[in-house]
Amino acid sequence: MRKPLQLFSLVFLFIFFPFGSAATNSTCPIDLSYVETFPWDTSTCSKPNGKHCCQTLLSLFGMGLAQHLKDTSLFQLPNLSSSSDCLSDFQSKLSTFSIQPYIVHFCFKNSTQFVVNDSSCAGIKTTQDWTEKAGLLTPLDISCKGDLSGLTRCSSCLDAGKRVTSQLVSKDPNSTKCFYFSVLYAAGVVNEFGPKDAKIASCILGLPLSSSATKRKSNKLSRENALKLVFGLLGALIGVLLAVLLIILYRKWDKKRKQDVLHREIVSSFKSSVLPNTGPKWFRLSELERATSGFSQKNMIGQGSCGVVYKGTLSDGTFVAVKELLDLDSKGDEDFCNEVEIISKIKHRNLLPLRGCCVTSDNFKGKKRFLVYDYMTNGSLSDRLSYSAPSMILTWPERKNIILDVAKGLAYLHYGIKPPIYHRDIKATNILLDNEMKAKVADFGLAKQGNEGQSHLTTRVAGTYGYLAPEYAMYGQLTEKSDVYSFGIVILEIMSGRKVLDTSNSSMLLITDWAWMVAKSGKMDEIFDQKIREEGPKRIVERFVLVGILCAHVMVALRPTIADALKMLEGDIDIPKLPDRPLPLAHESFQSSLFYDSSRSGTSRYPNSSFSTT
Repeated sequence: MRKPLQLFSLVFLFIFFPFGSAATNSTCPIDLSYVETFPWDTSTCSKPNGKHCCQTLLSLFGMGLAQHLKDTSLFQLPNLSSSSDCLSDFQSKLSTFSIQPYIVHFCFKNSTQFVVNDSSCAGIKTTQDWTEKAGLLTPLDISCKGDLSGLTRCSSCLDAGKRVTSQLVSKDPNSTKCFYFSVLYAAGVVNEFGPKDAKIASCILGLPLSSSATKRKSNKLSRENALKLVFGLLGALIGVLLAVLLIILYRKWDKKRKQDVLHREIVSSFKSSVLPNTGPKWFRLSELERATSGFSQKNMIGQGSCGVVYKGTLSDGTFVAVKELLDLDSKGDEDFCNEVEIISKIKHRNLLPLRGCCVTSDNFKGKKRFLVYDYMTNGSLSDRLSYSAPSMILTWPERKNIILDVAKGLAYLHYGIKPPIYHRDIKATNILLDNEMKAKVADFGLAKQGNEGQSHLTTRVAGTYGYLAPEYAMYGQLTEKSDVYSFGIVILEIMSGRKVLDTSNSSMLLITDWAWMVAKSGKMDEIFDQKIREEGPKRIVERFVLVGILCAHVMVALRPTIADALKMLEGDIDIPKLPDRPLPLAHESFQSSLFYDSSRSGTSRYPNSSFSTT
């Protein structure tokens, strides 16, 4: 009977399981030799019951994928051929344990499930994609390091995987495999012991391990001794759990008590030191609730990663914009204090003033932070650069005045006060327009105050990709010309009507690279927006574009100061000949700026806080 059965299995394998070619011609990039040496529990597949065996094999194969991710930065296999060959090799290794060949085909019916796919988990293919989608520091990076043999540590790691999975699925609801990707990332990238460590494979990958000799002996104990042992361990476990629970509850209570004290001190500090000698007003939460109809959804006018903005009407009929800061557990208070302190020191018609703020830190209302601004009826510059509403497209005089207004606001920040202030996040969404189309620079959550006589600052990078100056993005060197670079980008956006990053083609192209190539080709007219070609004087329009290209030059020494840029725009001084531009450096700056994305793109017409500040 054994020979007919073996012959049937062999025929079944070749007809229904066409995984790859012969082992000698295998293109599998994974070394699967661990399958024969790793102490995994083969008993789950000795009598196949489908679900349990398949789960074990998925975890076992995942060890190889996690190691492959660690070595190559790829979450899955590059093509169908390599996937088929890997599954064929995997099947061959399992045969040493007398596991029937058809089991692999039964569990992995389609070898494409391990091949790189655009639809898998928000389009993630590499660890670089993971960083862009999930962030530089995820809960996995915190909870899945070190020895995970303990129940608490292992549970924390698995909970972190679920949180990251939810975050990725929220970005693309059609995503698949996000939890599997989180498992591979935790085992292959985060944990220093690697996926082939028994404790890591058992915890993160969920791979059942073979029974130890001690465990086999304990199974031979008499029923009476076994019951005594179980009840004894159960009693000890309950005692330990109760003790741990009491400790956790006490620590939570003590932490909350200390936070309440700290928050009350913050409120008292703001009332006594930050606001009394400045223009901004201290609002009560009840005033803001009445102004926004209880922060109703219909009054929401913008939402970003760290803040929600509502339109409100004060008791005297004044329209205001109320921004509620989110993510206060990380750097919310720091951003809040920074913005209030800096913007309270400055007064200029081209800088958005802070009307007031509100802080609550009691147990009833909770910890909340609000900033109150004048309401800008014409929204943000970003809204006006969109072609979704042609009637809102800016005229040439409006574009010219907006550029000059922004330049004047920056000139005041750099030279009008001492020490100077560097905004660090000049972009279209942070330039607001009032009812007369006058531009006002907004969002000082990332602003940094320099020291007099200091040539530059070395700081952690914060800002928005595409707008970051190369020297700041790559080396953390912050000067007044970092803002000048961002200002140059804004000029080019206004004059061309294009976004800072063109993704219409297969490759991404920065507006600076595009404008430079067009200008050098002698086709300056192609940079101008269609409406400007019809309205604006050619020589003046060309002057504004050249100033934008010069301000956004990759070499910091070749950029003008904001004061000189303003004089060039107004025609008071001549524009120098465009110097050469090292293209490789431009591309490096682009890559660096992508790395330091602060996820502040949002659609709000009012400032949103960033996660990365100093």
